[in-house]
Amino acid sequence: MPSRGMKASAIGVAAVMASAVLTGCGGDEEPKSQKAGTASSGSASASGDAGAQEQGTTQVRAAYDRTAEAETAKMTINMKLSAPQESITTDGKGALDFQEGDSVMTVTAQGKSIEQRVVDQVLYQKVPGQKAPGGKTWMKIDLKKAAQALGVNAGQIGDPAQSAAYAKAITDQDVTKVGQEKIDGVDTTHYKVSVDVAELPGGGQLRRQVGPTLPMQVWLDGDGRLRRQQLDMSVKGAPSAGAKAENSAAPQQIKMTMVMNYSDFGTEVEAQAPPAGQVADMTNEVMKQSRQQS
Repeated sequence: MPSRGMKASAIGVAAVMASAVLTGCGGDEEPKSQKAGTASSGSASASGDAGAQEQGTTQVRAAYDRTAEAETAKMTINMKLSAPQESITTDGKGALDFQEGDSVMTVTAQGKSIEQRVVDQVLYQKVPGQKAPGGKTWMKIDLKKAAQALGVNAGQIGDPAQSAAYAKAITDQDVTKVGQEKIDGVDTTHYKVSVDVAELPGGGQLRRQVGPTLPMQVWLDGDGRLRRQQLDMSVKGAPSAGAKAENSAAPQQIKMTMVMNYSDFGTEVEAQAPPAGQVADMTNEVMKQSRQQS
């Protein structure tokens, strides 16, 4: 059974990173210039390799715009959070509005099926057969406030106005073409990408949480749109409740892998907040648990 610290961190990290990733499409920013040390000339072979790499970088950068142009899509998410002797796996299926970052999903976690909506960066969840505090049907978590409790500046990362963040943080040296693969029967090109965290909005603070680079993999279809995106990272979270006293101040390293698949572009998405009278605000409780375990 995951500890309270793991649960609190899992809720916050999952919500925060989902918000960041799901609004990470679109934008018309100019790409970042190549890093120092990138060759500008060389043999025909080297030039050919550099040209292919540059083309791959261009394709990956453009994928966010091309995906956002579809406005909406169906999606699935598989996320695994793990710490020493603890792990949580979550699966989600639903639809996403790329422009607003809103979504409607059914999430399965720890054997429970949860109805979930994200509207205006607020997460709403309903567990069938269970009541939230006060007998309410739904609970909500303000993602911006939860992010602040975890020390992650996800308010900026999840802002649609900052939607070109990933593209701006990728240079020619950061992209490697893996090859051709099929995703749900669709031909795609697979790339490995290294994102410079310092180039993301709020990167200084985020760098302290996840390190200098963010490993990412993307699979692009023939129209240059994202069909799959995978993030792998280690996040500094609250220490485990079972940690020894002398080590209780040490932050717990939470490893996270998130895989998102996109399909049925242009599908209808109706993400609406539940009636206020049916909602219990759990944001402060999540923040309180996070502080207690930090």
